[in-house]
Amino acid sequence: MWNRRRGSQLGLLLLASQVFQVGLDNIPPVTLGVLALNVYLYMFPVAPPMQTCVSVQQACWLKDWRRLLLSPVHHVDDLHLYFNMVSFIWKGIRLERRLGGSWFLYLLSVFSLLTGLVYLVLEALLTELTQDQSYSMSCAVGFSGVLFALKVLNNHYNPGGVTYMLGVPVSNRYASWAELVLIHITSPGTSFVGHLSGILVGLLYTAGPLKTIMKKCSELMTSNGYNPQRRQYFRSSGYSGHHQQAPDYTTNYRSYSGGLTEEEQLETAIRNSLYDRGQTSHRGAPFPYGFYVSEEARAEEIRWGRLRRFDN
Repeated sequence: MWNRRRGSQLGLLLLASQVFQVGLDNIPPVTLGVLALNVYLYMFPVAPPMQTCVSVQQACWLKDWRRLLLSPVHHVDDLHLYFNMVSFIWKGIRLERRLGGSWFLYLLSVFSLLTGLVYLVLEALLTELTQDQSYSMSCAVGFSGVLFALKVLNNHYNPGGVTYMLGVPVSNRYASWAELVLIHITSPGTSFVGHLSGILVGLLYTAGPLKTIMKKCSELMTSNGYNPQRRQYFRSSGYSGHHQQAPDYTTNYRSYSGGLTEEEQLETAIRNSLYDRGQTSHRGAPFPYGFYVSEEARAEEIRWGRLRRFDN
């Protein structure tokens, strides 16, 4: 672990104050968990920022692909963490309640990975277009790219709203682009391409094929080889491989009805109602559908039938 030099850590104090002001009970579990993960990795980072940031040089040339996973959840300093996490709390509360915890966690995972990949593609394109190798060496770290993607998504769900920037009302439709320019002007040291990557990932989800692809992948992961022509009913023990097939109601019904159609059953019932005087079908023939007579009752019926034949 890399030991960060400790200062006043004003950002951590401000973040803790903000969290308790919102209330832990008001922060959904996934949002709270991701917040806790970022704070933990700030206090106990896997490596220094220069070893967790993502760049074309480190990821593509040196094949250090783990940076795609580490860069979104590491921050340069406490104020960097504070501003990102305060923004994430409000976006997370809205989006997690709207999308549900499972999908929101899935969304954050995809956005975190895709933002880094889009960043690498943009930096590689800039290197080729300008022949300036500094773009390939530019290293980005922090949760800001994911936040811009979430901002696009949040504005998509609230299209008629207005965001105030320096006292100027901006339609939510253009708020992400306005914030991108404003941050780059007021904070030149921030990663313009990293923030732009987040906006593009958000647009891929709201206006592109990303949402459909994520749904298809989710269906494949949760289907577990489901075959609609042959249902299986799993016991409460879960997907341990122990299952029982659905009962064959068609076979049971045929056994109960004796293999007769509804018309044949009706005809047989009428014939049975006219059955009288101990007259039976051919010897050894099965009893008509719907009747079962024991051997003792059958002998008694035949005896009375023989006695009554003299009444005629």
